[in-house]
Amino acid sequence: MGNLSDELLTAYGIQTVPIKLARDENEVTAIADELGYPLVMKIASPDILHKSDVGGVLLNLTDAQTLLSAYTQMTERIKSAMPAAQIDGVHLQRQVPEGQEVIIGMVRDPLFGPLMMFGSGGIEVEGLKDVAFALAPLNQAEARSMIRKTWAGRKLKGFRSIPAVDEESAIDVLIKLSHLAMDHETVDEIEINPLRVLTKGAVAVDVRVKLRA
Repeated sequence: MGNLSDELLTAYGIQTVPIKLARDENEVTAIADELGYPLVMKIASPDILHKSDVGGVLLNLTDAQTLLSAYTQMTERIKSAMPAAQIDGVHLQRQVPEGQEVIIGMVRDPLFGPLMMFGSGGIEVEGLKDVAFALAPLNQAEARSMIRKTWAGRKLKGFRSIPAVDEESAIDVLIKLSHLAMDHETVDEIEINPLRVLTKGAVAVDVRVKLRA
């Protein structure tokens, strides 16, 4: 679903971070040239759920030499630590700058149609239950009001040691996603978690799309 969701969001002007699978050193190099640096590398294995616990996630890989050495070390380390695990290669993704993480999504209600969601994203989503809902399509005032109902939305303007980020970009993504939901009735659910809101702009780091069966 990765490529489809990336293409769908890109068509509506929402920036994504494509993930590519590299199965060997040649593919690692070729994909790195295509995506550009700095990169994040994650082990690709259906048997490893918590990748960071086994050293299966490496950040800030800035050049080809560092990347290839990281690939060799990661695959060898995991093969020796988990010899039974199936390793398909590594996933490569362009590293996104620091920012605030939120969740944005849509669930299609059988009665009311597309229901938009906004709240705390990343690892906070389960613990905080900090979420607001509104019916699509959204205009600027409705999207802003929805965002401001949540702690995640209020702190976009900055809070104590948390630097302010681009609230208007988060509002823009929410509006665009609501239009996408209205235009594509075959899309049952969309979840962007996280949407990383930067000092300028916002990037959908991880996107899941569920189509109607």
